[in-house]
Amino acid sequence: MSSIRGVIAASEAHTAAAGARLLRRGGNAIDAIVAAKLAATVTELPLTSLGGGGVCLWGDADDGYEVLDFFAAAPGRGLATLPKLDFAPITVDFGQATQVFHIGKAAAAIPGELVGLLALHRRAGRRPLREVVAPAAAWARDGFRVSPQIAMIAGLIAPITRHSPTVARLFLPGGLLPKAGDRLANPELGDFLHALGEDDPDTQVAKYWESLVDHFGPAHGGLITAQDVAAYAPVVREPLRVPFGAHTVLTNPPPAAGGGLIGVGMRIAEGLGLGKEEFLSREHQLALAAVLATVSDFRQTGYDELLRTDPGAIRSLLAGDALPAWVGRARSLRTENPLGATTHISVIDAEGMAAVMTTSNGEGCGHALPGLGIHVNNFLGEDDINPGGFHRLAAGTWMSTMMSPTIVLAGDRPCFALGSGGSNRIRSAILQALLNLLLYRRPLDEAVNSARLHVEGRKLWFEDVGLAAGAADALQTAWPGATRFDSTSMFFGGVNCVASSNGYLSGAGDRRRGGVVVVAE
Repeated sequence: MSSIRGVIAASEAHTAAAGARLLRRGGNAIDAIVAAKLAATVTELPLTSLGGGGVCLWGDADDGYEVLDFFAAAPGRGLATLPKLDFAPITVDFGQATQVFHIGKAAAAIPGELVGLLALHRRAGRRPLREVVAPAAAWARDGFRVSPQIAMIAGLIAPITRHSPTVARLFLPGGLLPKAGDRLANPELGDFLHALGEDDPDTQVAKYWESLVDHFGPAHGGLITAQDVAAYAPVVREPLRVPFGAHTVLTNPPPAAGGGLIGVGMRIAEGLGLGKEEFLSREHQLALAAVLATVSDFRQTGYDELLRTDPGAIRSLLAGDALPAWVGRARSLRTENPLGATTHISVIDAEGMAAVMTTSNGEGCGHALPGLGIHVNNFLGEDDINPGGFHRLAAGTWMSTMMSPTIVLAGDRPCFALGSGGSNRIRSAILQALLNLLLYRRPLDEAVNSARLHVEGRKLWFEDVGLAAGAADALQTAWPGATRFDSTSMFFGGVNCVASSNGYLSGAGDRRRGGVVVVAE
């Protein structure tokens, strides 16, 4: 009998180790993914925090599959007028490009991460909460060694980490940016996490909500009110199901934007007959660019607003007669011619339960909860998830996201579990990984780490890594002004994938974001 307890893929070694520890202790996939995510709030602090939000898809063949959506909601309940807002642009230099984000206390949406993780553990976890919390609490209190990837990201967002003393304390030991190998600790967060596991968690949650209202409310230039936090609760949703050949793909449903766009992309690729081209050939890359461009066009047709007004529309589209027109659009394109602060964890345990979770803190708003060591999100200040403009959503509106944790079923059993960080590039990264696995039948590591493209409007970005002769030139001819990367880049996401086949568990981490796989025995 196999001694393997499960497999986990994540973007950082401590994160993966925390999940593997719970698997070895007899925990299930939910115990592992919650422990891993709590660890990530400590060791992947530029990307995720208990002041952010996310979504988890999990289940098994016996009990079925469901989504727990704990992403952010728009604040401002009870406010007759907007106060003077603490909200300002800040430019982050990524080397090949710059991007403007908005930070300040009015950039913070109602965060769901803390209550979401606790709800998930209560719903399906097996081990005591104190065991699940312990790895994260220890690394926060005692310190951990900063990875090269996290040091690099912390450097990129330095204008945000230096914005306030409460955040600088988390990121800048001795006033300096952390380097790879430096020891970084967050004792305030460590104490909070320890209390969460050892005491009444509801008491700690109340303390968290109170601090959020006290420091991010209208009196301080923010929008979060007591009515907002009283009304917030994670939402259980039915996964979006996309039939695809012999498989069924489960992903994040509306009001999230990403899952539906991935589903549309898969159906368009299927309609075009992709999978027959030589992998990474000129023909493959041009066809893939056409699919991604059509998905981008599809989003520009009022898709995000439709998800709020008619959430069933995307399910009808995927099952109905409207897709041939979009396939035709992709066919015509085929013949014609920067940082995503998100992290993802995938787990499959030995009993056949799969869990996939994507979370984000945006880039953070530049302010933390005093005494708790928690950097709060800037979701209200990101163009990607505010396509209609800033501060336009009615209070209580669930914010849309590209987060798309995904499980692929063979029959009722999970065979792949994956997801990605990368903001708008999430949809492209996951779609390409799925096509690589299901149409081009590539080995797991190759499917995750092969060259990627992304299309937004009439702009194409691509990695020229391992492409067949002539493929890169063909892309630049068909897409004038395309941005060509001569090495893999975290711009294109960070897919972490685990797989189950005939009782054998494996995984692949995306080297663009320091991907790590641990098989727990």
